[in-house]
Amino acid sequence: MHLHRYEKIWLMLGAGGLALFIVLLCVNAFAMGMAPPSNMEMIDPERVTETPPFDKPGLKQVGDNEYDAYMTAFAFGFAPAKMEIPVGATVNFHVTSPDVIHGFQIPETNINFMVLPGHISSATHTFDEPGEYLILCNEYCGAGHQVMATTIIVK
Repeated sequence: MHLHRYEKIWLMLGAGGLALFIVLLCVNAFAMGMAPPSNMEMIDPERVTETPPFDKPGLKQVGDNEYDAYMTAFAFGFAPAKMEIPVGATVNFHVTSPDVIHGFQIPETNINFMVLPGHISSATHTFDEPGEYLILCNEYCGAGHQVMATTIIVK
């Protein structure tokens, strides 16, 4: 089969561009140590339930109307199952997973991140309105994904 000279040029440019893209992707992924955005706190995913403070997940008051929420996302739930906070409280969420990738989303807030095994993902939100806030897993994590939720009750 005979290829025209311009077809050969375009095929070489396309193949060269693809090769350059793959090389740059590998350099970014391996040589530059690219990782999920966070403060890069990590723990052993096999020992999440034994590692403080994730061995006793829950709310811990750290200041006047400020709380740290240490949570674990696991197939197919969150620990703790429910939390209560006062109106106007600022909550610093610290979430990790012992098993697979999960999502952590609180609808109608700016909280939405991925929870990777062993990585401690963090975000902060101030709850100014009373009510029940649903926490959802928005990353497919298995057959029971649709029932993975918990609530925050703001009083």
